[in-house]
Amino acid sequence: MGPSSGSRRLLGVLSALVLVFVYAPLALVVVNSFNTSRSFAWPPDGFTTEWWVAAWHSQAARDAVWVSVQVAVVATAVALVLGTMAAMALSRYRFFGRDTVSLLIILPIALPGVVTGIALSNAFQTILDIPLGFLTLVIAHATFCIVTVFNNSIARLRRLGSSLEEASMDLGAGPVRTFATITFPMMRSALLAGALLSFALSFDEIIVTTFTAGAGIQTLPIWIFQNLFRPNQGPIVTVVAAVLILLSVVPIWLAQRLGGADEGITSSR
Repeated sequence: MGPSSGSRRLLGVLSALVLVFVYAPLALVVVNSFNTSRSFAWPPDGFTTEWWVAAWHSQAARDAVWVSVQVAVVATAVALVLGTMAAMALSRYRFFGRDTVSLLIILPIALPGVVTGIALSNAFQTILDIPLGFLTLVIAHATFCIVTVFNNSIARLRRLGSSLEEASMDLGAGPVRTFATITFPMMRSALLAGALLSFALSFDEIIVTTFTAGAGIQTLPIWIFQNLFRPNQGPIVTVVAAVLILLSVVPIWLAQRLGGADEGITSSR
């Protein structure tokens, strides 16, 4: 027996309230990016594109975006390789300490960012004697990005099973060809989801970044935090936030499109 019409209406109202609660602040940020008032008086007295022009010509904001993109791309690439390899090893092979290894891989994302940041900073400077900079920042971000790729990959591998891979190898295909023609096509949507989440986590990470970036590296979250309450920079920060909100729609839409296509391919086999 399906839900009654009253239950459906109640569920619809609750869903609408949740969506308003989540998206109304985001819409407010976009509207305020056109607000003529530097203090974001509400309702706006007028609208202007002055702040958008100022943000476009802000070299500091563009440099911070570029640094964040570089760190996120490299950290995501490292996470894709290591996270996928770890998922393959733990899902396809049985060995002593497998559960412990799985716990150790997942643990970094469960630890408070302050603890992770302090631990990595001490390790880089005291034990490894590596100066804080771009390299240490990428390594720090990769430690928690690996978790997202690993979780998505191992969940997909366990759901798919190994029968198709075994059949491929029985027919003479080697491990590399089996992965390229059988395993990888079935994992594409999971890897894409893990990569998108890893990129997002790295791009807006601020706590671990504070401890591992060093004095010469300024990512976008660090720049926003330092300029948010400066009268001359507040409107520019709002514009940058609005741009990030609008751009985030593109990868999510692509993930849904590609994910749906991959699911269709998987289910047809």
